Amino acid sequence: MTHRYIGKTGLRVSPICLGTMTFGTQADKKESFKIMDKAYDRGINFFDTAEIYPVPPSGKLAGISEEWVGEWMADKPRDSLIIATKVAGAANGWFVPPIRHGLTAMDRFHIERAVEGSLKRLKTDYIDLYQMHWPDTLIPKEETLEAFDRLVKSGKVRYVGTSNDTAYGATKALMTSEHHGFARFESIQNNFSLLNRRFLDELAEVCKKEQISLLPYSPLAGGVLSGKYNQDPINVEGRFATYLKSQHQRQRAMASRFMNDKTLASTQKYLGVAKRAGIDPVTLATAWSKQFDFVASTIIGATSAEQLDPIFEAMDLELSSEVLAECNKVHEEILYPMG
Repeated sequence: MTHRYIGKTGLRVSPICLGTMTFGTQADKKESFKIMDKAYDRGINFFDTAEIYPVPPSGKLAGISEEWVGEWMADKPRDSLIIATKVAGAANGWFVPPIRHGLTAMDRFHIERAVEGSLKRLKTDYIDLYQMHWPDTLIPKEETLEAFDRLVKSGKVRYVGTSNDTAYGATKALMTSEHHGFARFESIQNNFSLLNRRFLDELAEVCKKEQISLLPYSPLAGGVLSGKYNQDPINVEGRFATYLKSQHQRQRAMASRFMNDKTLASTQKYLGVAKRAGIDPVTLATAWSKQFDFVASTIIGATSAEQLDPIFEAMDLELSSEVLAECNKVHEEILYPMG
């Protein structure tokens, strides 16, 4: 396995990162531990979580994913693991994070409170990569980055990153860090898949020019690229199948963004590409997401240990130019189906 460095850091990570947002909802504790064991035994050293996980976020369950990761890694050599977690800000009105009474912000107070909570739940004295879960457009970048910088100087955090950010946001943060001498964002965690290639615009250029690593999440587009939703009627269990039946408008809207006529039509074509290449559709989607030079590690999720097998097949797989050309052809026929 070839490890990759995150940004300009000393964090050397496996090309696949295990995300934990299913731990506590879609995966119970026993299965979550099986998933982590299987990933670790296969050589995955990078694990990503967040203070509001599992999803969908709820005040009752927030923090459970971190707690389980902390319990699981208690008997592992700490320096054999790269642990990433995130602090929740205001989410820019997308939803209200169900922690700290819904008054979260990316300011000094909340960042300090959040990191202490994560360290306690993870049962560790440091976090390898601490990430801003969403940009906060109201709090000045100087305050946010100064708070992160103090965490790095204190030794509680090794490096910092951002997620769900824009080209402007990432560039502004870099300029602010450089001007004030703050620790800079070394990574960006954004949605990126065969069905959502928006990152390949200005954001990819920022990453390449400034040596920031993308940690793409949802390489299967929430499971859509596995093909499990390409049935009529949809009779499988899955997050978006559940969301479509939800009483919450935001959950239905998210499901519709991932599952619509364009995404399902594209997926049908990608299923054909995978079949001709002789690989599982999950393997195809995962391998595609990790092929770019600005990607350090692709974040995957699972609800059962068995789901990891086709993902592992993508670990060292390099897609041929012919397969990549077929994938690009599908994209050209149906542009940005998740837009």
